[in-house]
Amino acid sequence: MDALHGAHGKKNMNAEHNPEQLPETALPDREAEAAILESRVQQALDLARRGGADQAEVTASLQVGLNTTVRLGEVETIEHTRDRGVSVTVYLGRSKGHASSADLRESSLRESVERALDIARYTAGDPCNGLADADRMATTFPDLDLWHPAVLEADAAIERCQRMEAAGRADERISNSEGASVSGSFGVSVMGNSHGFLGRGDGTRYGQSCVLIAGSGNGMQRDYWYDSCRSLDDLEDPEETGRRAAERTVRRLEAQSLSTRKVPVLFSPDIARSLLGHLVGGISGGALYRNASFLKDSIGETLFPGWMSLVERPFIPRGPGSSCFDAEGVAVADRAIVEDGVLRGYVLSSYSARRLGMETTGNAGGVHNLLVEGDLAPGAEMLDRLGTGLLVTEVMGQGVRMVTGDYSRGASGFWVENGVIVHPVEEVTIAGNLRDMFKGITAIGDDVDCRGNIQCGSILLEGLTVAGS
Repeated sequence: MDALHGAHGKKNMNAEHNPEQLPETALPDREAEAAILESRVQQALDLARRGGADQAEVTASLQVGLNTTVRLGEVETIEHTRDRGVSVTVYLGRSKGHASSADLRESSLRESVERALDIARYTAGDPCNGLADADRMATTFPDLDLWHPAVLEADAAIERCQRMEAAGRADERISNSEGASVSGSFGVSVMGNSHGFLGRGDGTRYGQSCVLIAGSGNGMQRDYWYDSCRSLDDLEDPEETGRRAAERTVRRLEAQSLSTRKVPVLFSPDIARSLLGHLVGGISGGALYRNASFLKDSIGETLFPGWMSLVERPFIPRGPGSSCFDAEGVAVADRAIVEDGVLRGYVLSSYSARRLGMETTGNAGGVHNLLVEGDLAPGAEMLDRLGTGLLVTEVMGQGVRMVTGDYSRGASGFWVENGVIVHPVEEVTIAGNLRDMFKGITAIGDDVDCRGNIQCGSILLEGLTVAGS
């Protein structure tokens, strides 16, 4: 839970860059800031208790960050952030009230608690409301190697952007740029509740991206590449990001549509992640208790091939979704969500679990590093395994009906014959049903994309309808 959101105190500069007028992104004193945040959490909990709350939960946070964007070699934006905030949730019986503030002064804490209590007094009770059970709170907090602070000064970030964009524009087929961006953020948060739980979630994140345009007129194509990690030292070279953005963009030139057909489809790793994201959406508590999921009452059902498992690994060092506890303070643990193809568990918060007559799975706020395990194929062999079919590198639109599992999305990518890319493809739609798609997975590559909470390699499906011109 390396929390932190908000954009108060943002400085956005589109004018000429003058480094002498810009503040440096100072590194926060983590322990000093955590001590301040902890004291504010305790104050707010005391105020809630004295105000009559039966239960309360408070999170206080600090975020420091820098984001820079360069387009065509010129600085477009420089944004410095240094934000604090507090979020208060109280329960009067089973009635819930919530309020938040970007100010941590005692008067603001008092006002936030009072507002939350007022809301609770005028809100109907819900028997499923309340904190997660006290015996589910995290009690151990191993070091997950999430804190890697490094001063990212504006000049250095701008230079990195310029190198990235220049490397991409070095390809003469690149005709324009939508810019290169570099960001860094440091977050410190403290969460406490009336069970006596107190937990910290500190973390750093760094990212860079480049968006380029190739061709001209009706033949223009746009694509991008990015990298994201916990440590600045782990970011790939900016030139590599720029070159990959250029390669992805120019390979789309002279794209064609396809006639309607049913063929094997290979999702590239970054797109394959979205397919597993639909599974997570279908087994998430909110969709289940609202009867809005095609996977309701599916525990124990075989959804995937028997050689495939999906496991949650919250304690991966430097992992993008690593944490010791969820958004309610519930201890997390390694677990198999899918084991040998069989669905073994849902993704539940304490509220959704109560609505379903079940126990929380420690997933308030989402999954923590969901990984594919099983008999993975070498990524370099996936085109050969596809044979003749469609390699999908981009999907568009919101054509997924979670109630039925029907899947229909716009797509682009490449037509492949005998394991060799023949030409780029655009303006097609791929359609199927998620249940059939899950069972129809014939191979998953070891070319894993590790940039998100859901990590997997390319996924090969046995046959989907591809509709084109």
